Amino acid sequence: MDMTKADPKGLIRESYRIEGIGTPECRSIFLDWALSLAPGTDPAEAMRAALAHYGADTPDHPMSRVLTEGLTRPPATPARRAARFEG
Repeated sequence: MDMTKADPKGLIRESYRIEGIGTPECRSIFLDWALSLAPGTDPAEAMRAALAHYGADTPDHPMSRVLTEGLTRPPATPARRAARFEG
């Protein structure tokens, strides 16, 4: 995948350039990144491309861990709330 499609705003790229960045900041950037993907873009494919491009040499970087976590964790299933009926 082309990096202009995988990281359209360069958010992932910039996260790797920030010295001392931590996991919480990377998670926040990750959310912004996910929201910036064009409709129809496969997020998993984009994560794999970004990880291969930016994280290949830095597997211990917090963003590498966030991207890897995003690829290995199952998507969260929203909890269903039962409707309360007052009759």
